[in-house]
Amino acid sequence: RFLILLFLQIIYVARNPKDVLVSYYHFSKMSVKMEEVEDFDIFMERFLAGKVVGNLWLDHIEGWSAQRNNLNILFLLYEEMKKDLRSSVLKICNFLEKKLTEEELGDIVDKASFGKMSVDPRTNYTTSSTEILDFTKGRFLRKGTVGDWKNMMTVAQSERFDSIFKERMEKLPFKFCWDINEF
Repeated sequence: RFLILLFLQIIYVARNPKDVLVSYYHFSKMSVKMEEVEDFDIFMERFLAGKVVGNLWLDHIEGWSAQRNNLNILFLLYEEMKKDLRSSVLKICNFLEKKLTEEELGDIVDKASFGKMSVDPRTNYTTSSTEILDFTKGRFLRKGTVGDWKNMMTVAQSERFDSIFKERMEKLPFKFCWDINEF
């Protein structure tokens, strides 16, 4: 088992948790297998308590972060990818020890853009069974923006969120971007 882990390369993409919450809320509405919770405030409280599929977001990210010196993990932030996808692709290539030509790099950056992925049936899941996703209730790749939580959360909800997550998030080895204008 130990030998297998030596060759394992893990790429972990983290996103600011308020945008994760909003994205997860919208996904839960279109997922046929998940309980649909119409009230965002109730969904947020479940998310903060880890009473959603996948459990507590903080436990997940802290668990992987704690292994960063034991496993071969590249941590990327979604917000960094949005800001400069080309640099993120180059980080991935460096991590995987893969060299690309400028043409290959440009092609990957183009195809990995949110605009291209949102219309590609292989990445937006539009070919998925209606027994899994109900596309009348939303899109799998919805907006792809940074800071969209501000359009969904009230000031009181944001403050509640911070009161639960802030202290533990400050201990993580990376800082989250909360708004596209922070770049």
